[in-house]
Amino acid sequence: MMTKEIRLAKQKRRNQKIAFGLFQFTSYAVVGLLFVILAFIVIKGIGVISWEFISEMPKEGMTQGGIFPAIVGTLCLVFGSMIFAFPVGVLAAIYMNEYVKDGWMKKIIKQMTNNLAGVPSIVFGLFGMALFVNKLEFGDSLLAGSLTLGLLVLPVVIRTTEESLKSVDDTFRQASLGLGASKWQTTSKVVFPIAFPNVITGLILSIGRVSGETAPILFTVAAYFLPKLPTSIFDQAMALPYHLYVISTSGTNIEASRAMAYGTALILIIIVLISNLLANSLRKYFGKKVKMN
Repeated sequence: MMTKEIRLAKQKRRNQKIAFGLFQFTSYAVVGLLFVILAFIVIKGIGVISWEFISEMPKEGMTQGGIFPAIVGTLCLVFGSMIFAFPVGVLAAIYMNEYVKDGWMKKIIKQMTNNLAGVPSIVFGLFGMALFVNKLEFGDSLLAGSLTLGLLVLPVVIRTTEESLKSVDDTFRQASLGLGASKWQTTSKVVFPIAFPNVITGLILSIGRVSGETAPILFTVAAYFLPKLPTSIFDQAMALPYHLYVISTSGTNIEASRAMAYGTALILIIIVLISNLLANSLRKYFGKKVKMN
């Protein structure tokens, strides 16, 4: 009997080591693949990066010059889409988690939100073109592109905010209500500030996705070659993802602009990285404030 128990214990330890080794290998493989991709882009694109490349207008059919209008257009689209998606998504999640009672209606809304998150981005692009560009007559503009991208990431903001609110212990709600605070006071002054550091996770994921989307802006805002900056929300604009797509696949001289394509990809990665670092810093700042309180 003792020998059997020892054998079973050894088998469990062996299985545990195998499983742990498999998980460890998978994790390292994913990280390694990420570094390989980044290294490839950096090696190919670093030679193109210069102040002129970042600050000048494109020239000669985008085979020369810089990508400044595309950088500005991308930043405008990110900012515009977050202005729409973040407050709307957060408020929707607060309503869903704090006010709607469990039942068939809540299940339907959650299911629809999950389904919306799985819709291909090109469908959002076609919807944005039909609604914002044509029906509301915004035309191909920053406004139409920002609203379309905002709809694209809205389910991400809703789901991450909802999970953040769920992670707040109910004792905080009960204590606040027990002291005479209203439901809204409890939600806005107690629950949401505690959940806010995790809510920013949705903002980080949304910024990363919006920065790299091509299909939605293809139908709503992106211009092929526009060597000037937008002056209003109703102007067309260049954007880094579409710019990268064009010069890589259908530019006037693909081989001549190949180096520019890698440089554009590197700039796009840097913008996403900086945005994520800023959002992470914001999350840590509010996280420390919550712990201090």
